[in-house]
Amino acid sequence: MSEETTAIFRPDSQPDLPHDRFLDRELSWLDFNQRVLELAEDRSIPLLERVNFLSIFASNLDEFFMVRVASLKRRVATGIAVQSAAGFSPQEVLVRISERTRELQARHSRLFRDEISPALERHGIHVTHFGKLNDAQKAALHNYFQLNVFPVLTPLAVDPAHPFPYISGLSLNLAVVLRNPQSGSEHFARVKVPPLLPRFVEVEGAERTYVPLEDVMGEFLSELFPGMDVVKHHAFRVTRNEDLEVDEDEGENLLVQLEKELLRRRFGPPVRLEVAEDIDPQVLELLSRELDVEAHDIYHLPEPLDLRSLNAIAFLKYPELHFEPHQITTNRYLQSEDDEAADIFGALRQREVLVHHPYESFATSVQAFLEQAAADPQVLAIKQTLYRTSGDSPIVDALIDAAEAGKQVLALVEIKARFDEQNNIGWARKLEAAGVHVVYGIVGLKTHCKLSLVIRQEGNQLRRYCHIGTGNYNPKTARYYEDLGLLTSRQSVGEDLTKLFNQLSGFSSAPEYQSLLVSPNGVRNGLTARVQREIEHKQAGRPAKIRLKMNSLVDEQIIDQLYLASMAGVEVEVLVRGMCALKPGVPGLSENIKVHSVLGRYLEHSRIFSFENGGDPDIYIGSADMMHRNLDRRVEALVKITQTDQIKELKELLDLGMSDKVSLWTLASSGSWHRQTTSPTGAPLIDMQDELMARTLTKKRSR
Repeated sequence: MSEETTAIFRPDSQPDLPHDRFLDRELSWLDFNQRVLELAEDRSIPLLERVNFLSIFASNLDEFFMVRVASLKRRVATGIAVQSAAGFSPQEVLVRISERTRELQARHSRLFRDEISPALERHGIHVTHFGKLNDAQKAALHNYFQLNVFPVLTPLAVDPAHPFPYISGLSLNLAVVLRNPQSGSEHFARVKVPPLLPRFVEVEGAERTYVPLEDVMGEFLSELFPGMDVVKHHAFRVTRNEDLEVDEDEGENLLVQLEKELLRRRFGPPVRLEVAEDIDPQVLELLSRELDVEAHDIYHLPEPLDLRSLNAIAFLKYPELHFEPHQITTNRYLQSEDDEAADIFGALRQREVLVHHPYESFATSVQAFLEQAAADPQVLAIKQTLYRTSGDSPIVDALIDAAEAGKQVLALVEIKARFDEQNNIGWARKLEAAGVHVVYGIVGLKTHCKLSLVIRQEGNQLRRYCHIGTGNYNPKTARYYEDLGLLTSRQSVGEDLTKLFNQLSGFSSAPEYQSLLVSPNGVRNGLTARVQREIEHKQAGRPAKIRLKMNSLVDEQIIDQLYLASMAGVEVEVLVRGMCALKPGVPGLSENIKVHSVLGRYLEHSRIFSFENGGDPDIYIGSADMMHRNLDRRVEALVKITQTDQIKELKELLDLGMSDKVSLWTLASSGSWHRQTTSPTGAPLIDMQDELMARTLTKKRSR
C-alpha cells in the first residue's frame, strides 16, 4: 500500500494539550499553492516570471489531485475514514478541498485572462484565439494543421459499435458533437490534443503570436469528420489517481513489479474533471456518466484549460521580462588560485566544505567530486544514493566510468521516487549493464537520504571522503532548487556512511552513529531528545532556542514537542516552504513560536535543524522533512555541522529567513498566511534569495 494511504493520524501523545491544536495538512498545502499564486499576482515581479508561477501553480495542483485527493478518496471508498489530526473526516476534507480549489482555480484563470494576457499583449507577446487573426494568419494556421496536426489526430466515435474511449490522465481533449445531415441524428466523438506537439502554436507571419493547439484543431474539425456537420466542441481534461501501490512483501522482483504497476497507473480512477465553462449540459452529462465522476469533482473553467503549458510562454527569451540573472560561482574552497578546478580531495583534507546551491555551482562541487573520484586511480570504491536524477546525467556517467575503470561501485537507486519511477528504472538498468552494483534499499522503506561515499588509497591507509546533502543528485534541478551539502573527510562521518551503506545493501541491525541522525527512528528520537534538552537549558537559565528550516511540518509528535518547548519558554522559529500543521501564537500553547515562509525564483529545499544547546550550538542539515513518511517510513540522514564558520553561516541564513527586513509570509494562529513585502515606512523589503546571492559573492571575494 502506498505510504500516503497509510498516513493515518496517530493518537494524541500529549493528552493535556488542546485537541484543536493542529491545522489540516491538505488545506495547508492549498495555502502553499495560494502563495505561489500570489507570486504570479505580484506586479513587481518580471512578467514572464509571473507566467512561470501561473504554470507552477497549475502543475502543483495536478500532482495534489493525483496523490493527495486520490488518497482521501481511496480512504473513503475502502472505509478507512479516520479523522485527521485537525478533526476532519476525509469526506469533510474533500468538501473543503473542492471549495478552496474552485476559488483558487477561478482566481488563477481570471489572473491569466484579465491581467497577464493583456500585459503580454503590451509587450508584443500575443496569446490569442483563432477568430482574432486576419485571413492570411488563419491560412497559415490551416496549412500548419494540415501538415503537422491532422496526420497525428485519431477521432474516436462513441456509438453502439464504439464504446466510450479511455481518457488518459492530464490529457487535453475535445468533446465533439456531430450531426448527420442526411438523418439529422447527433453523435459524439472524442479527439485528443496531441501532447507531443507545441501546446501554443506560433503563427507564421505574425511575430510572437501564439494560438492554443486545441483552438486550431477546433477550427478544422470538419476535416476529421467529412460528410458530418460539427455542431459544437468543448475542451475537457481528466485527472486520475496516479499514486502507486507496490507490495514489497511479495516475492516478485521489485523492478518487475514496479514496471507492472506503472502500467496500472495509467488506468487509475478519475479524481477531477475540468471542463470549459460554456460546456453543453448534455455533453457534460455524458462525460460525467462515462467517467463516473460526481458533480463535486467537476470544475468549470474559462479556456484555455491546462495552464501548466504556459511554461512554453514563460521560457521565451526576453531578458527584460525575466529576473536579472544571478552570477553563480564556485565555492571559494573548491577553486584554485588560477581559477582552475581545484583538487577536491586535497581541499577536503584541509577542511570541510559547506556548499549552497544554486548560489554555488553544483557542477564544480558535488558533480566534480564524483567525476574526480571516477577518474582518480587511487579511488577504490564509490557508494552513492540516487533518488531523482536528470536525463543524460553526468552523475550516472561518472558512476559508469568508475565501474568500467575497475572500481567497486554501488548505486542505491530509489526506483519508487514518485513520478520518476520510469526514469529511475531506466537508470537502474543502464547502471547494471555497466557493471555497477545496483540495489534498491530496505524492504518497506524508501531511501530518500542524499549520500556519497568515496574510498581512496593514500599511502598505506584508506581515507573516506563524503557528501551528505539536502537535495537530489540532479544537475538540472540544482540550478533552481535551493539546497545545502557537506563535503568532508571527517573520520566519524566516513565511518557512519560505511555503516549506513552496509545496512542498505546487506543485512545488519540498526547501527550506532556518531555524526548522523538516521531514520527510521533515529531522526525522530534524535530531534525529540534535542528539543527536550532545550527545555532543560531554559529551565536552568542557559541559552535555549530552536530554529528549523524545512519543506513541510505536519508530524504531530514533533509539533507537540515544539508546543511543549514553547510552553516552557523556549523561543521556536520555523521557516517552512510548504505545509505546516502547527498553529503559532496561541496563548498558553505556542506564543513563543513564529512560522515564516519564503518563496521566490528558487525552490527553497534545504533542511536545517538548529538548537542553541546552552551556548554550544548543535546544528544538522539533511534530507528529512517533519512528516510521518520521512520519520517512520524512509531512510533519511542528517549530519552534524561542526566547523565554527559553517555554524555561523547557517545561523545567519536562519536569521535572514526570520528577519522583519525580508519579503516573506507569516502564519497566524488561525491558519491564514499574511504576506509582507514592504516595511512600515512603505520601503520594499529585501528579497532573501537576492541577498544570499550577494553574500555568496562577497564571501568569495573576501577569501
